[in-house]
Amino acid sequence: MISPHQSGSGYVLLHHEIGELDGVAGCWGFAEGGMGSVSRAIACSAKEHGAEIFVNSEVEDIVVSDDGSGVRGVKLNDGTFIQSNCVLSNATIHKTTKEMLRDCRSFHETEYAKQVSSFDYTSPVTKINVAVDRIPDFKAIPNKSRDMIGEQHKGTIHLNCENVEMLHEAYVDAAQHQIASRVPMIELCIPSSVDKTISPPNQHVISLFTQYTPYYLKGERWTQDDRKAYADKVFGNIDEYVSGFTDSIIGYDILTPEDLETTFGLTGGNIFHGAMSFDQLLFSRPSSSRCSYETPISGLYLCGSGTHPGGGVMGASGRLSALTVLKHRKEKRF
Repeated sequence: MISPHQSGSGYVLLHHEIGELDGVAGCWGFAEGGMGSVSRAIACSAKEHGAEIFVNSEVEDIVVSDDGSGVRGVKLNDGTFIQSNCVLSNATIHKTTKEMLRDCRSFHETEYAKQVSSFDYTSPVTKINVAVDRIPDFKAIPNKSRDMIGEQHKGTIHLNCENVEMLHEAYVDAAQHQIASRVPMIELCIPSSVDKTISPPNQHVISLFTQYTPYYLKGERWTQDDRKAYADKVFGNIDEYVSGFTDSIIGYDILTPEDLETTFGLTGGNIFHGAMSFDQLLFSRPSSSRCSYETPISGLYLCGSGTHPGGGVMGASGRLSALTVLKHRKEKRF
C-alpha cells in the first residue's frame, strides 16, 4: 500500500498498460460467461492433454525427502498422499513456504527462505460485486433511454480520482489512520454491458475495486456493520456520478482484504500475490537468490503471480514456470 506521491507507485498503472489484446496495445477484455470461463477453458485444455483435476482438495503439506533436498509429492487435507518428484505451486509465496512447508527446517534455514519471508502482501483493495436493475445513468453522459447501453458503459471507469491529492488523502486514511478511506478511489466496470450471458435482460452486474482500505480497522477485524457502512459510503459516492445508483441496487457482496485472504487464499488480500513495488519486481520477484520460479528444494517450483512478471490474467508466470520445469527436466535436475 503506497501513496501516489511515493516513488515507483506509477508502475502499477504502467503494468495495466503492458501487453495487447487482438493486436490492440494496452487493451483488456471481458471473458464471455465471466472469469470462471477462463478457468473452465484452461481445465478443458488440460484434460485433453491427460491432466486429472481434483476440486475441493486442499493441499495441507508439500512432502519433501528426509534431508529436505527434493520434493516427494503433496498431502491433501483428507490425508491422501499424491506422489511426484515435481510440484508446481500456484499459491502465494507465504502459503507455499510458511504453511505447506512449515515443518521443513532445512528449507527455512536457506537464504531464499529468509528473503521471501519479508515479501510484502499489503493490499488496499476491497472488492464489491453489485447487481442492479438498470444500466447506470452517468450524469456526465446521460443515457438516451433507461435500458440503452452506450460506449460510456463498456470501458473501465474511475471515480474519486480527479487529482492526485484525492488519492493521497484516501491513502492517508487507511495507512496512517487505519480507517477505510472517507472518499475511496473507485474503479468500476460493467461486464454485462458487453456480455449478455451473465445477467437477466435489462439487469446488470457491476464490479467495483475500491481503495484504500486497511486489513484491520484501528487494529480490529471488520464487522458486518463495518462492511455495510463502507459499502453504503461507496454507493453514496457513486450517486454523485450516477443518477439513482443506490436505488437501482438489487444486491451486493463485499470482500475486504481479510475476506479476499480467507476466501481465495490471497495472503493479505493482495490479488497480485504480493505488492508490485520496485523491490519486488523482475529479478527480485520473489527472491534475488535464484530463478523466479525455482526454490531450494529440487523439483519444487512456483508458478503464481508472486513470480515474474506479476499479477494479471495473462498466464505469463505459469508459462514461464512451465518452460523452466521442462528445461530442468531435460537437464535431469529432478
